[in-house]
Amino acid sequence: MNKRVIALGNFDGVHRGHAALLREAVAAAKELGCTSAALIFDRDPDNVFAGACVTPHLTDNQSKAAYIRELGIDEVIYIPFDAKTANAKTGRIIGTFISNQRGFGFVEVDGREEDLFIPEDKVNGAYHLDTVEVVLLRKPAGKRQEAEVIKVIERGTNTIVGTFQKNRTFGFVIPDNQKLAEDIFIPMEHSKGAVDGHKVVVELTDYGSDRKKPEGKVIEILGHINDPGVDIMSIVKGFDLPVEYPEKVMNQVERVADEVSEADCAGRSDYRDVVMVTIDGEDAKDLDDAVSLTVKDGLYYLGVHIADVSNYVQERSALDREALNRGTSVYLVDRVIPMLPHKLSNGICSLNAGVDRLALSCLMTINEKGEVIDHSIEETVICVNERMTYTSVKKILEDKDETERERYKELVPMFEQMEELAAILRKRRKKRGSIDFDFPESKILLDKEGHPMEIKPYDRNVATKIIEDFMLIANETVAQHFYWLEMPFVYRTHDFPDPEKIQKLASFIYNFGYHMKVNKEEVHPKEIQKLLSKVEGSNEEALISRLALRSMKQAKYTVDCSGHFGLACDYYCHFTSPIRRYPDLQIHRIIKDWIRGRMKSKKIEHYEEILPQVAAQSSKLERRAEEAERETNKLKKVEYMERHIGEVFTGVVSGVTQWGIYVELPNTVEGMVHVSKLPGDYFLYDEQAYEVVGRDTGMKYKLGQTVNVSVESTDKFLRTIDFVIAEDLEDEV
Repeated sequence: MNKRVIALGNFDGVHRGHAALLREAVAAAKELGCTSAALIFDRDPDNVFAGACVTPHLTDNQSKAAYIRELGIDEVIYIPFDAKTANAKTGRIIGTFISNQRGFGFVEVDGREEDLFIPEDKVNGAYHLDTVEVVLLRKPAGKRQEAEVIKVIERGTNTIVGTFQKNRTFGFVIPDNQKLAEDIFIPMEHSKGAVDGHKVVVELTDYGSDRKKPEGKVIEILGHINDPGVDIMSIVKGFDLPVEYPEKVMNQVERVADEVSEADCAGRSDYRDVVMVTIDGEDAKDLDDAVSLTVKDGLYYLGVHIADVSNYVQERSALDREALNRGTSVYLVDRVIPMLPHKLSNGICSLNAGVDRLALSCLMTINEKGEVIDHSIEETVICVNERMTYTSVKKILEDKDETERERYKELVPMFEQMEELAAILRKRRKKRGSIDFDFPESKILLDKEGHPMEIKPYDRNVATKIIEDFMLIANETVAQHFYWLEMPFVYRTHDFPDPEKIQKLASFIYNFGYHMKVNKEEVHPKEIQKLLSKVEGSNEEALISRLALRSMKQAKYTVDCSGHFGLACDYYCHFTSPIRRYPDLQIHRIIKDWIRGRMKSKKIEHYEEILPQVAAQSSKLERRAEEAERETNKLKKVEYMERHIGEVFTGVVSGVTQWGIYVELPNTVEGMVHVSKLPGDYFLYDEQAYEVVGRDTGMKYKLGQTVNVSVESTDKFLRTIDFVIAEDLEDEV
């Protein structure tokens, strides 16, 4: 074993004190006849504990290492320092406080499976989304670990969106966020003229205490609660989604060319003569992927061509910083909040038909088993032949529509080959155990005033599956390529399910006569896939599918290639959507640096330094976008069901709790039947069986059960729908 003399420190600036320490380490190493090393954290620990850049960097890691080596140190060792490291190494537990309207809260800790429970009397001034330090309390038997907040490190909530209520001498704001327990007191001089029913944005000036409400001032009036569009804008502001672009960004965008020049094409593979198409929804404007396919001697030559966004969004530019700040495009029910300005997303970066575009192409040779036997990743210039829609391709392949087939007769053979290859790829994924949860998704159609007119299911057809299958194989191929190059990279990972949840699932399905192999408290994805196949078409299909889904963890972006459980693959990334996802854009930069031979030690160090933060931030912003999308959908679904009070629907029990059962309708609308309104008995909650049981009659309502419900009431503010059990089936609609 090699012995080292190690100097440990942050060494930012490598000042005189640092230099003296490092020289001592060098001298000691010479005396002992061994090597000297400097051990450095890749991020300042102070900034990790604070959750923000409280200590500005004087030198980056590359410069720091160079200065240290100049002092005679043989080796510079970087130790990743994140929240997980902080908690493991120091005993300090740092996390994010999540409040509850009933006064208690939870703390999410990076690297910890289960959140910590914070009793109401242990909150100690913490507010929703604050970064806090906690100490563990004695764990109650069989219950969640409890903790006490001992320090608020950084405030996480600065503004609140809510409804203004005016009093004679003051006002108050009822927060839209149901996690916030208290109204916000507004002195009249800080009301900005708001009146009853105004949706407002409030800046918090005082976070309150046990004896005092939080206080704030109105900084923006969004409009009256009943004005068109105000409901959605309230959600946008509530999630702090950036809508307008800074002036610097727009100035930069204005300088972007509208067309691809011949100079842009220099050094790229020219695929403008290759027949290719885009296939998207009718209303899509940001077309970031095109596909091409030829078949020869039993081999499929698949091209997945992705818009080269990185050519227009330079690293560290104002445009790049804004894209990272947004993380992803957000697709709300009535609008899209794009990651990149429209001139890029709908213009020069969009693979519009009939015009030259710059791309990164993943070109794969695939055999009849669905195996990629050869591939290349190239900078290309392309020209899409046709802008196809899912509907049109479905008409060609599924419906055999003669009009549509005649219109695109030159492309029909390629579409048929695409269908063939997609089926092969899907079969191969299924063979290795990939899990496909096919729960219904919906599209909400609005009128000009923003009112919901119709809720209809998304059509997942042969065309959507072709694109899905082709993007999956391209993402796998790119991830595997860079894994074996051992380069810094951003992977899309999906961890194994929680062992406790899997054991509960295995025990539960045993009661229905199903079995699932669980080894060492782990389960192979193939076992879940087999289970879903077995229950398909059975009465308990909905029940078991939902429980299997709930046992899964959330996918995320990481710098470690730990595999994707749901897809049953060892390598996966997001490469195919750089217009709307920042990780894809980041990956494109890495690919181009590799293609151009720029991936030297300095560049590697640079990526090793920035990628952990890029991955963490992208995962966080992805969750924010999903929550915002979910909230806008819930709001419009509530508004839609307002028109159906008293009507009867058939639905499926989608959730069971101690306070009632949740029922989901075929149009994906979900409402609750309160336990007190379940007819015929007093019902008790059985957590293990996912059911409520009548105390006297033994009557049951369980997960996955079909029931008839009537719409009793709706609440747009709380975004809730109340059902009651409908016993008169003749009224069913």
